[in-house]
Amino acid sequence: MEFRTLRVFVEVVRAGGFSAAAGRVHATQSTISKAVRQLEDEIGMPLLIRGPAGIALTAAGEIVFQRAQTLLAGRETLKTELQELAGLKRGLLRIGLPPIGSSELFAPVFTLYRRRYPGVDIKLVEHGSDRLEELLRASEIDLAASLLPVSEEFDWLAMRRDPLVALMATDAPLAQVPGPLTLADLRTMPFILFDSGFALNRIIRAACARHGFEPEVTARSSQIDFIIRLAAAGLGVAFLPRLIARARVHVPVAQVPLDEPGTDWAMATLWRRGAYLPQAARAWLDIAAGDPAQTATDREPD
Repeated sequence: MEFRTLRVFVEVVRAGGFSAAAGRVHATQSTISKAVRQLEDEIGMPLLIRGPAGIALTAAGEIVFQRAQTLLAGRETLKTELQELAGLKRGLLRIGLPPIGSSELFAPVFTLYRRRYPGVDIKLVEHGSDRLEELLRASEIDLAASLLPVSEEFDWLAMRRDPLVALMATDAPLAQVPGPLTLADLRTMPFILFDSGFALNRIIRAACARHGFEPEVTARSSQIDFIIRLAAAGLGVAFLPRLIARARVHVPVAQVPLDEPGTDWAMATLWRRGAYLPQAARAWLDIAAGDPAQTATDREPD
C-alpha cells in the first residue's frame, strides 16, 4: 500500500469526486480512477459507491479514509522532525493564508521571518478559511489563518479584530444615512459575497438568519478589488473589515460602518491542538506574537 495511492483516495473523498481530486493532485481523472481501483483491489473490497449524484464511502471506505489521514499526517511529521535535526538553518514552513487581510497582517511577519531564517523554505497555500482549516486538519499545512470562533480541535493566536463596513455606491440611498447600519437595514439590497469557502460569508449569512432573512446574492468573487468595484458600480452591497476597506480608499465607494454583533472580523493563526508543531512553525508564531507592526494596528483610533 503506497502513500501516493492513499493520498489520492483521501483527495477523492475530500473533493467529492474524481475530476475535482484530479485538479488538486495535478493528475488526470483516469490516473485518479486507476489509483482508487488499485487500492480497492489491494484491500479486496469496494471503498466507494459511485452514482449519478457523486460518490459515497462504504463502511470499509470510511475506515480506510480515517486511517489514511492518520498515516499521511504521521509521514509528514516524521519528515519534519528529521529536517529539524539541523535546526532552523534549513527546514520547511507550511502555512495557509486567506486572500482577505494577508497583505495587511502577514506581509510584515513574512519579511521578518525571511530575514531571520533565510534557509527555511516557505510553502504558502492560499484559500478561503474553510478550506484552510480542512488542510490543517489533514496535516497538509502546519499553520492556517482563519476567522474566530473555530473548532476546539485547534489552538490559536489572535492576530486582529476589526468591525465590518458595508461598501456601496456613493449615490445609494443608504450611503447617505448617518451613523452605522445593521444587516436588517440592508436586507432589500443585493449582496456581493466572496466565493464559497470563505468564513466571512458564513458569518454574514448567520447574522442575516438571526434577522430572519436570506440575502439575495448577486455576485461572488475571491478578488477584493473586484468586489469593491462591483459595489462602487451599484451592483449591491459588499462587506470588508475596516482595516482592509481603509487600505482601498482609491476606489470611489461609500464605506458605512456596520453595527452588527457577532460579525467582527477576528483573524487568528491556528494549529492542531495536541499535535506536533514543527520548529519552523513555532518560530513563525513567536514573530507574529511579538511583531510591533501587528500590535500597533490594534491601537488606531475608530
